[in-house]
Order: sequence, then structure tokens, then C-alpha cells
Amino acid sequence: MQRPETLYARSGSINIAYQVSGNGPYDLVWTPGIVSHLDLDWEWPPRARFLDQLGSFCRVIRFDKRGTGLSDRPTSAATLEERVDDIRAVMDAADSETASLFGFSDGGSMACMFAALYPLRTKALLLWGVQARWTQAPGYPWGLRPEEMRSVIESVDRTGVTLPYLTGTGLGVGSDADPAFLDWYLRYARAAASPAALAALETMCSEIDIRGILSSVHAPTLVMNRSGDPMASVDAARYLASQIPGAVFREWPGKTHLMYDIGDSVVQVIAEFVTGSRQTPSVDRVFAAILFVDIVDSTSQLEALGDPGWKIRLQQIDEISRRILGTFRGQLVKYTGDGILATFDGPTRAVQCAREIRRSLRSLGLETRTGLHAGECEMIGKDITGFAVHLAARIQQAADPGEILVSGTMRDLVTGAGVKFEEKGARTFKGFTKPVRVFVAE
Repeated sequence: MQRPETLYARSGSINIAYQVSGNGPYDLVWTPGIVSHLDLDWEWPPRARFLDQLGSFCRVIRFDKRGTGLSDRPTSAATLEERVDDIRAVMDAADSETASLFGFSDGGSMACMFAALYPLRTKALLLWGVQARWTQAPGYPWGLRPEEMRSVIESVDRTGVTLPYLTGTGLGVGSDADPAFLDWYLRYARAAASPAALAALETMCSEIDIRGILSSVHAPTLVMNRSGDPMASVDAARYLASQIPGAVFREWPGKTHLMYDIGDSVVQVIAEFVTGSRQTPSVDRVFAAILFVDIVDSTSQLEALGDPGWKIRLQQIDEISRRILGTFRGQLVKYTGDGILATFDGPTRAVQCAREIRRSLRSLGLETRTGLHAGECEMIGKDITGFAVHLAARIQQAADPGEILVSGTMRDLVTGAGVKFEEKGARTFKGFTKPVRVFVAE
């Protein structure tokens, strides 16, 4: 097949390289693993054949993540939220309103988050070799131990490749390794990212945890894995599938992270899943970052200013809040007496907005209490309700004056954005049976 033209989509200040191949009636967006290189994808025949087969029933939209391949390479690794923005930018540039997302390896994290945030733009979710997180944690026994992850990061910083990708039957570094594959992969990995950039990407991936959003993914989901995958545990993949409502799990034998040696079988399963009849996601439930801001000691302010003065102050609060929400793509839901309720399609923007509102209102002599949580909300007209909304409200009420208090789910989703958090332990809130870990955004 002739190599597709490389185009660029603008995501903020970054240019994201993408290619479109195939002419099927369905759109499929490939969200790549740790690194990728659009042009070199076509130089390994099994991979090129796999893409050609997908193109027989899909319009395949592939892109290089910011910092890799043919895309712009900023000095810092992209956050999960920025990667989701890049998917949206590429889909817009490719005139794709709705698509199936194929998340490979750690690319599955941003595919899952996109599916949760943009249900109407997600026809289906396809995940290959994906884990909810890549390092072990309490209640999560899969992935590398912290010291093992540090060793991997140190290795890629020296060599420029992630060697575990090369392990396994038929594609490994042992006696049965394919020299042609090894030659292509080493060129591919080193062209896709520099050693320091790859180490930064691996560090970022080691901090990702999407367990908190999986129950909010309502797109038809197919989770796929090799039984002996050396990077993505098949048990972790089964767990992932069990956490996404209605997800289907498929397993293939083999001790490799890749699927190209069984490409015909995999494509057949994907084709049946993508082209089948699927239920349209409900618009009544959406995943969002939820912000509650409340003015501290507003009664004293009212007494000091009087009714006319307080009315003017409320107008100032309204103007400031609307301006800052617009800057960070927040949606004002309603005023809550002496505060606001707003939603965001990105958790990092929600935290940044909270900081800016706090700073601006302090210039008026006002202090705030702020609570943030990310979860699924039920839409009732322009209002929202549900478990996540009530939890965000409880967290805001527990904040001390001047604090921006966030849930553990929120903290996990802001990983890599440069926000520092101080843990305040687990809190039990009225109406909630399980304790919730909370953190102060510093």
C-alpha cells in the first residue's frame, strides 16, 4: 500500500501528526502505545498488512502522540488530559464526528478517558494489551514493583528502547528472534523518541491510574490480550474488562505484547465487533470533573457591605467566575447560594481553574473553600446530580478556608500535570459508606 500523506492537527500550541488510510464506512482512531512513528509503521510488513486489513472496513486514523514520532516534541511528557485533547483535535481535523477507538498498550489509558468524557463521539472501545495501571498498588497486584519500574526507566534512558516489547515467542531477543523485526523495531523506537523523552514517557505511564473512570465507560468495549503477554498481564486485562460495564474479553495464546503474528484472527474479531449493531450511548449521563467553590464567612461579608454592597460584590464574583471558567473550558452549572458548581471535560483544567478563582477572589478580600471530584453525573436539564456530584459537595464542605481539596480519583487523573498534592488521609462523609482519600492541591 502507498504510504498515506502526513497531515497535522493543532492541539493547543502543539502540532499533532496524523495519517488517514482505508476507505471503510466506519472511523477507527488508533491511539498508540508508548511511542510511535507514522511513516515507519509501513516498513514492517506484518504491521502494514494489519493496517491494510483494518482499512478494508474502516477509515483508519492514526497519530503520533505529542513528543513522539512526527509530532511536535515539547520538553515535558504529555499528561493524560493533554493526550485526550490530542485525540479530539485529530478527530476534528480528520472530520470524524464519531469513531471506534483502538487503544494499544498505554494508549488504552487515553482511549478509556476519551470514551468516558466524550460518549457521543465514541462508537466503540477496543483495547489491546492494556492495564488500568502499570505499577502495583494496594488492591492491585499486577504490573511492575516500584524498583522494577525504576530499573526500566534507567534502562531506556541509556538504550532508547523498551526491551520488554521484544520479549516473547517469535518476536523475542532469544534464539528464535526475527533479525528483520529486531532491526526494524530498534530503528522504529529510536526514531520515535529520544532516550530522555522515552524515559519521561515511561515515568508518566508509571503514574497513570484509570481505575476510577472505568465504570463510567459506556461505549461497547472489547478487551483483548495474549495469555503470556510479558508486559500486560492477562489477569489485569480480565480485571479491566470486569470494571467496564458490558465489556467483552478475548484472549489469544502467545508470549508477546504484539498482535501482528495473529493479525488475521484479531482483525476478524474487531470487524465483527465494530460493524455489528450497537446501542447509542445515553446523553443523560456524562463523565466530568466537578468543581464546587464556596465563599467563606459570606454572612459577615454581607453584614459589612450591606445589601447594596453585597449585590455589587456578587456581580463581581459572577464576572470573575464566568471569565475564568471560559478560560479553562469550564461549564457553569449553577450558583449555590454563596458559591458555584461547574463541570470540566478535563481534570487538570478544573484544578487550574480552582486555583485561578481562589487567587482572583482573594484580590477582593474573599476566601474560598473548594472541592473537586471526577465521576459520572446525571444530566437533568442544565443541572447535574448523582453520586459524584454529592461527593464533590461533601469534599468542598470538608475543605479548610483557602484549601482546594480533591478526591483520590481526581488526584490520579491529574498525574503528570505538575500539581503537587498533600494527602490528608481517608474521610468518611455523610451518606457514603466507604471512606474517601482526599488530598490538598498545593
